[in-house]
Amino acid sequence: METVIVDGGPLSPQQVVDVAYRRARSKAADDLEARLQPARDIVDAAVESNQVVYGVTTGFGALANTHIGREQGESLQYNLIRSHATGVGDPLPDELVRAMLLLRARTLTQGHSGVSPAIVEKLLEMLDRDILPIVPSQGSVGASGDLAPFAHLALPIIGEGWVKLGDKVVPTSESGLEPVKLQTKEGLSLLNGTEGMSAMSAIALDRARRLVEAADIAVALTVEAMMGSGRPFMPEVHQLRPHPGQIRSAQRIANLLDGSSIMASHTDDFEHAVQDAYSLRCSPQVHGAVTDTLDHMEAVLAREMGSVVDNPIVFPETGEVLSGGNFHGQPLAFILDFATIAVSELASISERRTNRILDPVRSRGLPAFLAADPGLDSGYMISQYVQAALVAENKVLAHPASIESIPTSGGQEDHVSMGWGAGKKLLEVLDNVRRVLAIEILCAVQGIDYRAPLEAAVGTARIAGVVREHVPSLTGDRSLSSEIEIVANLIADGSLTA
Repeated sequence: METVIVDGGPLSPQQVVDVAYRRARSKAADDLEARLQPARDIVDAAVESNQVVYGVTTGFGALANTHIGREQGESLQYNLIRSHATGVGDPLPDELVRAMLLLRARTLTQGHSGVSPAIVEKLLEMLDRDILPIVPSQGSVGASGDLAPFAHLALPIIGEGWVKLGDKVVPTSESGLEPVKLQTKEGLSLLNGTEGMSAMSAIALDRARRLVEAADIAVALTVEAMMGSGRPFMPEVHQLRPHPGQIRSAQRIANLLDGSSIMASHTDDFEHAVQDAYSLRCSPQVHGAVTDTLDHMEAVLAREMGSVVDNPIVFPETGEVLSGGNFHGQPLAFILDFATIAVSELASISERRTNRILDPVRSRGLPAFLAADPGLDSGYMISQYVQAALVAENKVLAHPASIESIPTSGGQEDHVSMGWGAGKKLLEVLDNVRRVLAIEILCAVQGIDYRAPLEAAVGTARIAGVVREHVPSLTGDRSLSSEIEIVANLIADGSLTA
């Protein structure tokens, strides 16, 4: 496997995804100690001189005005982690926990947190050995970073909490992981930061990119099944409105339809040649806008994954320790909400295309609901109901979380981003969209089957062939749930988009 070197420099979303899914390992740079020691020295000096430093010689949050003596400094760090480990709900998936471990290690390695190398090494050891902290999925407001999730992520570092070893969940004390003795500020540095939201963003971005490609594939299959027109995808059209994502989607759809005998059979047919419905001919404009939104998301995420998001921040060059707000999740909350709204539209327009394939009035000769014996059989009728349910669910989930601030910590933390909730919603919407697209692809492939002996284009035929390797043509009514999941998984694992 590739190795991602954690040296404090920026990581790309793709590197995070590769580590999250065990396609790459991670390793600290050789100069870790030299990189971290200057900031550690400043923290130690601040403690020795009894300076007022937030979270080092003071309490936390609204207790920032409470002085903590030198002899209590280390106890404070343990208490911070224990008291903040209050998350609830189902545990996060493994890939998200791995991404959080990697990004937390990267932030601390920048040398502005004042932690010792042992902290970074322990985070990377958990990654390397795949000893994954059990992190509940609810409890962060995305402001002082993702406090509750990161407290659970940090518990195993001090030998507490629970971890996942393969398929088993065990106490950390039974994992073989040796605890680290915390020094001043280290507990606080393990909690502050936006890496939970960043981890969600990186994983969501990867999934969303794949969904745009799958949506373009679905369009090509549906246009062919519907005996639609290929003219709306011609490059001349899109050069006059040169949004990058629009151009990319149109080109992808045009390439898939190139050489189709189904399309060629009605090129001069007036009934087919005038204009298709918006859901067909405007698909590059809609899908392209999603891509452009994801490009913006990636740009914001790239900056975030090269940033210092701890608090307080240690400046080795000047010897200062300054409190600020780099842990606030607003930039990520916005992009997570924007992405949720955008990808929801992939499902919305897909459902409309599917509805046209199934409607005998508008499907240009296809059997009603693609049933083998309409009336006796219902065919794919209810699959569109499922799409409608998922699209409706997405409309609720697409409501922005980032405008829902609720003050915390006695009013000290009086504006929060809710970015964690935005990320959770996005991951849920992505699963819904994937299943909506799977249904459209199933229906479109069935529609192409009905166009025989006319032959599909090379590109669409290849996609239909992959589907037919796993799902047979519908020759009579049967339960379709498992088949929808099969195609949804083909989208998830890249088999269709490859």
